[in-house]
Amino acid sequence: MVAYLDRVNVGFAKLQMLDELDMSDTAYGIGAGIFFIGFFLVSVPSNLMVHRIGARVWIARIMVTWGVLSAATMFVTSEWTFFAIRFALGAAEAGFFPGIILYLTQWYPATMRARIVALFMTAVAVSGVIGGPVSGWILVTMAGVNDWAGWQWLFLLEGIPSVVMGIGVFFYLDDRITTARWLSDAEKALLQQNIDAEQRSGVQLSILATLRNRRVLLLSALYFAFIIGLYGIGFWLPQLIATMGVTDLWRVGLLSAIPYGFAAVVMVLVARSSDRMRERRWHMVTMSLIGASGLAAAGWFSTEQLAGMIALTVATVGILSVVPVFWTLPTSLLRGASAAVGIAVVNSIGNLAGFLGPYMIGAIRDATGSATNGVYTMAGFMLLGALLTIPATASAPQHRAVHARE
Repeated sequence: MVAYLDRVNVGFAKLQMLDELDMSDTAYGIGAGIFFIGFFLVSVPSNLMVHRIGARVWIARIMVTWGVLSAATMFVTSEWTFFAIRFALGAAEAGFFPGIILYLTQWYPATMRARIVALFMTAVAVSGVIGGPVSGWILVTMAGVNDWAGWQWLFLLEGIPSVVMGIGVFFYLDDRITTARWLSDAEKALLQQNIDAEQRSGVQLSILATLRNRRVLLLSALYFAFIIGLYGIGFWLPQLIATMGVTDLWRVGLLSAIPYGFAAVVMVLVARSSDRMRERRWHMVTMSLIGASGLAAAGWFSTEQLAGMIALTVATVGILSVVPVFWTLPTSLLRGASAAVGIAVVNSIGNLAGFLGPYMIGAIRDATGSATNGVYTMAGFMLLGALLTIPATASAPQHRAVHARE
C-alpha cells in the first residue's frame, strides 16, 4: 500500500506543484513516467537478489531506500531535479513488486495464486481509498506550514511510513516456509511438500534463455497493455476528476476513493472465481473489455460528474481486476532462478508502459487542451490486452490441486 501510494501520490502533488515550479503537463508526464526507466534497468538484478539472499533483507532495503527518496521529492525545484529524483525512486523500488510475486510463489500453490495475488493487490485499491482523501487533506491543510507548500508536505508525510515499515520487514518477515517461526515442523513439511511438487512441473531456464523465451516476451507485451491502463488511472485520476468541474482538492481526494473502493471488492471476487473455476483466459478477457469500455465512456463523459465518475469506476474495476489473474501465468511457467528473472522481465517490460502512459496523456493534453484523446488511447490498449490474452493463454499450464498426506 505504501509502495503504490509513494509511486502515484505525484498525481495529487501535480495539482499544486506544476504552477509553483512552472512545469508543463508534458514535463509532468515525463517525470511521472521516467520512474519506470529506472525501474526497468534495475528490476532483473534486484529480483535475483530476492531469490539469492531472501525477501527479508532485500525488501527491507528497497522500502527504506524508496521511502527516503520519496520524501526527498519535496526538495524538487525544477523539471530536471524532478526527473532525477523520479528516476532514482524507480531504481530504488525496482524488485519490490516482482519480488513479492516471487515470494508468494514460495508459500502458495498455483491453485490458490490468483486470490492470494488479488488479496496482496487490494493494497493498490486501498491506497487509492485511503491515499486520495489523505493526500487531498495534506495539500489543503498543510500548505504554508513551516513555509512549505502542501505538495512538499505530501511527499514528506507519505514517505515516512515506507521507512518505518521497511525496518519492520527486516525484523519480522520470514523468508520462506522452512524458516517460519510460527509453523510447527509438521506444518512446514506439509506446506513445503506442496510447493516442491508443483515446482517440479515448472521450467528451469538459464537467464539468457529466459530473456529470449517467446512466452515470457508475449506475457511482457500483454502486461504492457494492461499497465497503460493501470498507471493511466493511477497518475491521472485526480486530474480527470478535476476536469469534470471539481475544484476543491479535498473533494477530488474523496471522489478518487470511490473507484478504488469498488475495485478492492471486485478484484478479489474475480480472482476467487478464476481459482475456483481454474480458468484464466476468459476472466482476463472479460475484465479487460470492461476496463476498455469504462475508459471509453470516461472520455465521452469527461465533463459530466455523475456519468464520468461511474465510467471511471467501471474502468478502474476492470483494470485492477485483470492484473491478479494475469500473474498466475508467469508464476506457473517458470521455477527457480528463471522464475525470478522471468517475473522481473515481465514486470519491468510491462512497467515501461508506466513511462509511455503518463507521457502520452500529458503530451496529448498539452497539444489539445484536453486529456480525452489520451483516455481513448488507454482504452485501445486495454482492448489490445484482451486480444493478446488469447494467444498468451493458449498453452497455459492447467493446474490440479496438490494434496499432501501428513
